[in-house]
Amino acid sequence: MDSSIEDAGALSGSAEQTDPAETPRPTPMTAPVPGPSAAVEVPEQDPALPAVPGTGAERVAIPPTSLSPSRAGDFMQCPLLYRFRVIDRLPEKPSAAATRGTLVHAVLERLFDAPAAERTAPRAKALVPGQWERLRESRPEVSELFADDPDGERLAGWLQEAEQLVERWFTLEDPTRLEPAERELFVEAELESGLRLRGIIDRVDVAPTGEVRIVDYKTGKAPRPEYSEGALFQMKFYALVVWRLKRVVPRRLQLVYLGSGDVLTYDPDLADLERVERKLHALWEAIRQATETGEWRPRPTKLCGWCDHQAHCPEFGGTPPPYPLPVRARESGSVSQGRMGPD
Repeated sequence: MDSSIEDAGALSGSAEQTDPAETPRPTPMTAPVPGPSAAVEVPEQDPALPAVPGTGAERVAIPPTSLSPSRAGDFMQCPLLYRFRVIDRLPEKPSAAATRGTLVHAVLERLFDAPAAERTAPRAKALVPGQWERLRESRPEVSELFADDPDGERLAGWLQEAEQLVERWFTLEDPTRLEPAERELFVEAELESGLRLRGIIDRVDVAPTGEVRIVDYKTGKAPRPEYSEGALFQMKFYALVVWRLKRVVPRRLQLVYLGSGDVLTYDPDLADLERVERKLHALWEAIRQATETGEWRPRPTKLCGWCDHQAHCPEFGGTPPPYPLPVRARESGSVSQGRMGPD
């Protein structure tokens, strides 16, 4: 195995937390990744959400046409949550944690615009205020997070937390030794079944040998080992898309947890990706049937306490809004909406 990829962390057939060194500077991908346009652009909304014509009361619901890791995770967590987000497009309040994650991602992406020698922790932290202003301009609703903070104390503390996450990244990776082939890369692939998979990859590194590493930043803490498979589902999803696009199995999948200072790596093989593809087909069939029948079942978990849609959820005494799509009778022998977590 090429030593340039081995330098990224210990190699194994299962997930493990490592303290890796960086790969040598990678070369760009040999061919552009097909996307919705010649230039790769990052959509502002989730790439798997269908475009909804009109605004306000004029918005028209349409059936889902593609699947992203986030929306696949929604359906596995709670089919009704998937409906609220994809079919009904119910509004959700911005959260401080998710918005901080968006901010940190933007800082880490922009840092690579600087020459390698200038990619220092002080420079990265200095990017935080400017990226926060850009985020407020593109998504004015995030300003609501600090509407009751006239003195700016909570905002200052929140920005300091973002700076701490950025600074911790430098203890896990050395950006002066990295030249990503892609950053915030929008990818899309259509499987032979017609299922379209879409997503946005935080970073793609390509070694001089052509071996590919997919990297995702997380601003939370690393999961306990028994939950690592669920955390890797997103990464295997991306690996499947890259394989279908370029016929290359990524050499390494890497999750960088800035909240706890851990790195989780996994080296997939073709059998891994084939299993993920079969699972996604089963998942999409369940989504298709739920879309056509209008049967979206809630699945109560401890995560319900953080859900914005309790007022519409039967588990909390609420009533979902009228279903906006035509329905048909459920077929006998149809796919169950039972738990479909990552294998």
